[in-house]
Amino acid sequence: MNNGEIFIPIAFFATIIAIVYLIMRRKERMSLIEKGQSATIFETRKNVPQALKWGMLLIGIGVGILIGRILALYTAMGEEESFFSMVFLCGGISLVLFHFIAGNIEKKNPPIG
Repeated sequence: MNNGEIFIPIAFFATIIAIVYLIMRRKERMSLIEKGQSATIFETRKNVPQALKWGMLLIGIGVGILIGRILALYTAMGEEESFFSMVFLCGGISLVLFHFIAGNIEKKNPPIG
């Protein structure tokens, strides 16, 4: 297989999973409506700005690229390995930090409603 040919089956299965997910979600919501309940229980209302999450993730990715470049230059680690490992590590750390920050914000300002 060429490099691009692997994406065809991955895209096919991802599309099937997405369609099944959307069908199941629609059935759940329709059954709630039939019972007279509101489908608002699926909505998450948080007092945490989503820009904080995206900002922290992008900063983590940027720091990961920087550290990956330093590792590639000054160690025996290859360029691809250093970039990918540091991007995922720093991006993951930033999302874990966001989880703790969001928890603190939620405790201080609980959602109204």
